[in-house]
Amino acid sequence: MRYSATVENMEVKSIRIGLLGCGNVGKALVGLLESQREAILSRTGLDLTIQAIAVQNMEKHADLAATTKQITNNPADVVSSDDIDLVVEVIGGVDPAKELVEAALRSGKPVVTANKELLAKHGPELFEQADQGNLDLLFEAAVAGGVPLMRVLRESLKGEPIRRVMGIVNGTTNYVLSQMTERGISYSDALSEAQSAGFAESDPSADVDGQDAASKAAIIAMVAFGVRLGLSDVTYEGITDVSTDDIEFAKRFGHTIKLLAIAENDNGEVAVRVHPAMVPKHHPLASVRDSFNAVFVEGDAVGDLMLYGRGAGGNPTASAVLGDIIAAANNLTQETNNGLGNLRNTPIQSTQDLENAFYINLEVTDESGVLAAVASVFGKHGVSIRSMEQEGLDGEARIVFITHSSLERNVHTTLDELRELDCVIQIGTKIRVVEG
Repeated sequence: MRYSATVENMEVKSIRIGLLGCGNVGKALVGLLESQREAILSRTGLDLTIQAIAVQNMEKHADLAATTKQITNNPADVVSSDDIDLVVEVIGGVDPAKELVEAALRSGKPVVTANKELLAKHGPELFEQADQGNLDLLFEAAVAGGVPLMRVLRESLKGEPIRRVMGIVNGTTNYVLSQMTERGISYSDALSEAQSAGFAESDPSADVDGQDAASKAAIIAMVAFGVRLGLSDVTYEGITDVSTDDIEFAKRFGHTIKLLAIAENDNGEVAVRVHPAMVPKHHPLASVRDSFNAVFVEGDAVGDLMLYGRGAGGNPTASAVLGDIIAAANNLTQETNNGLGNLRNTPIQSTQDLENAFYINLEVTDESGVLAAVASVFGKHGVSIRSMEQEGLDGEARIVFITHSSLERNVHTTLDELRELDCVIQIGTKIRVVEG
């Protein structure tokens, strides 16, 4: 960190940045920093420059020579350099990102990262290392892209007793479900379109299986509740089993299907999960379309808040990274940090102990007595039926139930017993229903 002449009665602090990785987000950040450098300087007194960039292929990124003093294919050199004040990690993944972030913190450099997988798996230990060094480890871009959720939870709601955070935090799945809902196309067709439009990777499994959203849910819970947990504590399901029939039944019941990440604090026990859910059309999350993200925060004092915006893409994510850079640089000049404090160990509540209403789709034989037999199994396990529809299917029948709120373990026991009935051909989709 260097000090130079004053600008409009402000002492200029020059902060030299080491950038690890230069893909979509890294390139967007380079451009954003260049275009906003003078504005940031005039507002904050911070002169932010990219001193070095570490990339895998130096020839591919030769055009970066005009924007930085050093391009290297050795990120360790950037992290250890005395000419670097602050490190930005946008490599992704755990290896070698974890080692590089740890090395940066050991050398006294604050870190800004967009790496959700790293924080979901190793966040508590990295936050502890940062706090011990009185350094920032900031990660706004790791959850919900350009939506400033982390800053709201960490700063604006620091004293708020938060009960629940629930939202759409994966743009790929929201785009797929939006296309299925609005155009009636199949899951496979919608996913193919998402890949063509650049909303889904060639291998979309982390998105559609729910793991990406689960990583973000773990980070949300850590920040919202101040607890120590990780990806292994999150129960998650994806959208691969959601069919056009499920979409249509949701419409009939006045709902739309979304992949939700939910973190709840119930009397000191925390439950974190990701799964498809039927959301009532009047709920604010139901109207979130395409690749947008939105997060609903419920607090005791503040009531209900919703944050909405672009959840992915180079520019929105780079904007979130730049906000963290400014915050970390300012804290560096003041020799302070914006840490999470001591994360506490807390019981992780099993999803089996939660209560939810459910949509359940059964294929059964088309004969008398079937409905009574099925209903008796629901009643035996204390799962109350709120509504039911039945339709014929070429000699078979489909019965669709919406249950009242019931313990998940009772619902699963009900389904296990239904599988043993001769009249039940197949148990289709089971989707939770958001009430209220």
